[in-house]
This record gives sequence, C-alpha cells and structure tokens, in this order.
Amino acid sequence: MELRVLHYFLAIAREENFTRAAEQLHVTQPTLSRQIADLEQELGVKLFLRSNHHIVLTQDGMMLKRRAQEILSLADKTKRDFLRGDEALEGVISIGSGEFLSTRILTDCIARFREKHPLVQFEIYSGNAGNIRERMERGLLDVGLMSEPIDIRKYDFAAMPVKEQWGALVREDSPLAGKEFLRPQDLVGLPLISTLGDFLESSVAKWLGDYARQVRIIAKGNLLYNEAMLAQSNIGAVICIRLNCRYDGLRFLPFSPALTNDTALAWKKEQRFSAATTAFLDFAKKYLKDMSNDKL
Repeated sequence: MELRVLHYFLAIAREENFTRAAEQLHVTQPTLSRQIADLEQELGVKLFLRSNHHIVLTQDGMMLKRRAQEILSLADKTKRDFLRGDEALEGVISIGSGEFLSTRILTDCIARFREKHPLVQFEIYSGNAGNIRERMERGLLDVGLMSEPIDIRKYDFAAMPVKEQWGALVREDSPLAGKEFLRPQDLVGLPLISTLGDFLESSVAKWLGDYARQVRIIAKGNLLYNEAMLAQSNIGAVICIRLNCRYDGLRFLPFSPALTNDTALAWKKEQRFSAATTAFLDFAKKYLKDMSNDKL
C-alpha cells in the first residue's frame, strides 16, 4: 500500500466522483480507476459503491478513510520533523491540551522557547485526556497536557505548578448566584451540565458523596464554551473548572469543601522525538521545575 494511492483514495472519497478526482490529481481517469482496483484487490474488500452519477464509500471504505487520514497525517508530520536546517533548530511540535488554568503556563513556556528558537512551529490540538492519549499513541501528537493521574508505565511527565479548581457556572439571576461557594446539597435537584464520561465515576461524584445519585445531568460536553452557551440559555448550571475567561451573565462558584486536581505535561516513554521536540521537552522540564521552585 503506497501513500500516493491513499492520496488518490481520499481524493475520490472527497469528490465522490472519479472524473473530478482525476482532474484534481492531474492523472487520467483510467489510471485512477486502475490504482483503486489494485488497492481493493490488495485489501480484499470493496471500497466504493458506484453509480452513473456519484460513488459512495462502503463500510470498509469508511474504515480505510479514517485510517488513511491518520497514516497520511503521520507521514506528513514525520517528513516535517526531518525538514530542519543545519544551523538553526526547525520543525513542528504537536501538542494536545485540555482546557485548564495550566494551559496559560504551557503557552508562556512555548513563547519563551520560541524566543530561543523562532523557526520552530507549534500545532495545538484541543481535546480531553482520552482523545489526547489516543492521538499520542498513534503518533499524531508529541506531547499532551492532561489531568493527573498519569500512567507512569507508559508516560514520562512534568507536573504543572498550579491546582485546577472545580465549581459551577451559574446564571447571575439564579438563586445560587448570591452564594460564595457551593456545597454538595446545593446541586440536588438542579439541571446540570457535565463533561463527557461516566459521571458517577468522576471526581465530582466522589465529592458529592451520598448526593451523587440525586443530581440531574441533563447535558454533557467536552468544550466549556459550548457548555457555557447552554447555561446562558438557561438549560442548566455547568460543572467545570475555573478558567481565565468570563461569560456574560454567568458566575463561577467554587465547591466547598474545595475540589482540585493536578495537571501534567506528558509524553510517551522511550519514544524517539525530533530535535525540535526533544529540545522543547528539555526546556519545558526546566521551565516548570524553576516555576515550582519559585513557589516554594
């Protein structure tokens, strides 16, 4: 299976037409058809269902589309990692990050690093711990900023020197808005918006204790902006961590007793990184260590 043929396959899947795909790829339609026929024979599956006007992907075709996108993305990333000059450090560093207060520390670290290495570029992928870990395993991300605990069997990491504080975003016209903090019993009976995942297994559920099964989760999300829009529309209060941002008409109330968690910058053990990524990890470890020492 050649990367060139995967490019051809994705072009056809995108255009849903061999003729248009051939024009974009600057190849003849018979050549394109032959390449796809050879690919189908190699894989032993049918990739497209053909009609007079357009084509659609089969189930096997949809699976190959996802894999091909990942393979070509990884190939492109690998190529870029090696395209660096002899004198100045160059390359592209891919970082996954959740939405945290510690994200600002990460971006400050990136800014300081680029003062020394201005030719290095960064790609930032936003997600939760689960899909960041998945993309790291596939080689699509070099580093991930995630909530602890970190699996130390698979990852090396540097702890971020800040605690993430849990609470809820409530509307300013809510009866709760006058409180300084929220206790577990305050959430009973309220419509709530939480992060994706099993709520009863979350740290918030453990904080709620006996009240955990008495709360009403009416929506879930993985980006706070979208969840805040739901709260502004008076759908419910958002269970979240405090961030350095404000939303009109909403107020953040911390939990009491306080609920916090740690985050860390993590990367796969025993993985060979590009020169740029290796230099960044060395810089970040020292940067975060110095910040932690300054707080002592």
